[in-house]
Amino acid sequence: MGVFASVNGNVVPGAEARVSVLDNGFTFGDAVYETLRTYAGRPFHLDRHLERLRASAARLGFAPPFGDEVFARRLGELLARAGNEESYIRIILTRGEGDISYRFDRVKGPTLVMVVKPFEPPPERDYAEGIAVVIASVRRNHPRALDPAIKSNNLLNNILAVREGQAQGAAETLLLNDLGEVAEGASSNVFVVKGGRATTPPLAAGILSGITRRLVLDLCRELGVPAREETLLVADLFTADEVFITSTTKEAAPVRTIDGKPVASGRPGPVHRRILQAYREYTRRHAR
Repeated sequence: MGVFASVNGNVVPGAEARVSVLDNGFTFGDAVYETLRTYAGRPFHLDRHLERLRASAARLGFAPPFGDEVFARRLGELLARAGNEESYIRIILTRGEGDISYRFDRVKGPTLVMVVKPFEPPPERDYAEGIAVVIASVRRNHPRALDPAIKSNNLLNNILAVREGQAQGAAETLLLNDLGEVAEGASSNVFVVKGGRATTPPLAAGILSGITRRLVLDLCRELGVPAREETLLVADLFTADEVFITSTTKEAAPVRTIDGKPVASGRPGPVHRRILQAYREYTRRHAR
C-alpha cells in the first residue's frame, strides 16, 4: 500500500517517479489535471473526469495519447499495484517535453502522469457539525483572462486563496469574481439553501463545471428539492438557511461559519442531510 505513479505507462513507487525538467508542465504550468477518488476500490465517474480532461486539453491545443479504454486499464493496473483500500487519484496531462521556449512545434508529447495515494476522507465531524470557511480577498481570475473551463495545473490563484484561509483556520476559502459575486471555493463549488431551494452560481460567474456540482443538481431533481443556477452575492451567504460545498474529495460538506459568523443556526440543515445521504447512496450503487 502507498503512493504509486505511472509516468507514460511506467509504474513505480511515487518517490521514484520522474518527469523531465524540460517538460512544459514544469516550466510553464502548461498542463491540465483531474482529481478523482475511489469507492470500493473503483474510480468514481472516471468517464466524466476524462471527458473534462479532454475538453481542458483541447482548449490548450493538445490531446491525450489514447482513448478512455487505455486510461481505464492503466489506472486499474496502477491501483492494483498500490493496493490501497481507497485511493486519491490525480491525473496530469502536459503538452510534453520542450526547450523552455514558446516554440510549441519543438515540444514532444504529451506527457501523462497518474498518481494514486491512500485516500484520507474528511473527519465525519465535518459533516455532523459543519466546517468553517472564509471569503478570500483575492478574486477569481477573470474569464477573459483565463478560461475557467480549463482545469489547469497553474493554481496560483487557488494557492493564494487557500493560504489566506489556512491562516485563519478555515477548512475552505470562497472566492468572489471581479463583480463581487460568489464564484466558487478554492477546491469546491458552493450551494446556498433558502426556503428549501438550493442555488449555486452559474458557470457564467467564472467557475469550473464541477463533476460533483453537476451530480448534486441531478440528485436535487430526483429528491424533489428545487435547485437552480443563479447569481449569488455575499449577502446571500449570510442570510441563507444552509450553505454547503461540493467536491470529489469532500462530497457535500455543510458550512458552519463564514468569516467567523454562523450560518443560520450554525448546524447542518435538513436539505444538506438529504443531499449527502442521496450522494452517498449513489456512490455505493456506482461502486457495485
